[in-house]
Amino acid sequence: MKKKIQLAGRVLVTIILVMCAAFVGRELWQHYMNDPWTRDARVRADIVAVAPDVSGLVSEVLVKDNDAVKKGDILFRIDSRRFQIAMEQAQAAAEGAKATLEQATRDRQRRDQLGGVISQQQKEVSQAAEAQAQASYLGANANLELARLNRERSEVRAPVNGTITNLSLRPGNYVTTGSAQMALVDTDSLRVEGYFEETKLARIHIGNPVSVKLIGQSEMIKGHVESVAAGIEDRERTAGSGLLANINPTFSWVRLAQRIPVRIAFDNVPLGIQLVAGMTATVAVLPDN
Repeated sequence: MKKKIQLAGRVLVTIILVMCAAFVGRELWQHYMNDPWTRDARVRADIVAVAPDVSGLVSEVLVKDNDAVKKGDILFRIDSRRFQIAMEQAQAAAEGAKATLEQATRDRQRRDQLGGVISQQQKEVSQAAEAQAQASYLGANANLELARLNRERSEVRAPVNGTITNLSLRPGNYVTTGSAQMALVDTDSLRVEGYFEETKLARIHIGNPVSVKLIGQSEMIKGHVESVAAGIEDRERTAGSGLLANINPTFSWVRLAQRIPVRIAFDNVPLGIQLVAGMTATVAVLPDN
């Protein structure tokens, strides 16, 4: 009798262990195969290539590498003396055009007052001279505004809040219009982009809460799903010379699920965590509460 009880106990323990193992296996399978989470995620930010709008010699650099700047802060200055001279010349031309216009207006008014003493042709000539003077005055004012704008643009300002990185610009360098001189990381655009398998997209919805774990950081960051990419590159298809689709004729029987970018916005970042664009993260999309 005692042996039967011991045997029954062993069978019961074995059954319990098998059930526990099956339950754990099922949960692990559910977690790894179906739950929307991924280790393939990156911290990303928009990078602004800071470039001058005018050409010239750099007279002063007001920032250092890795400095935090605010929108509107002056980053560097280009020697403005040439732009100041150009503005003075444009101002003198505008004043001359104004004087010419005033004289043309007086001439036209005097001829209008003469009535029938002068011919209609002479009146039209005076009116045309006034119109030409008006056009010259408007053009001179436009040139003056352009000269003022060039002088203002000799001070290159930060277009966004962010951090200067990879700075090598020095006073005395000659910069040209549109040539990028430094990179500005837009800190207001910091986010995480997780690359989820396409089989898990059905369980990801905009607004879902997300937990973000950065590699090397102990604290968890909370966020939410902001958007899902509308498309990814099809590497099996290219455009042929005749603008027809060129499909790769080979087919791999082992098909891996495509990775779809999902954009995740931060809700709050704990103090002491430094976000750097390019950091690796693990993200998990949580169900709606």
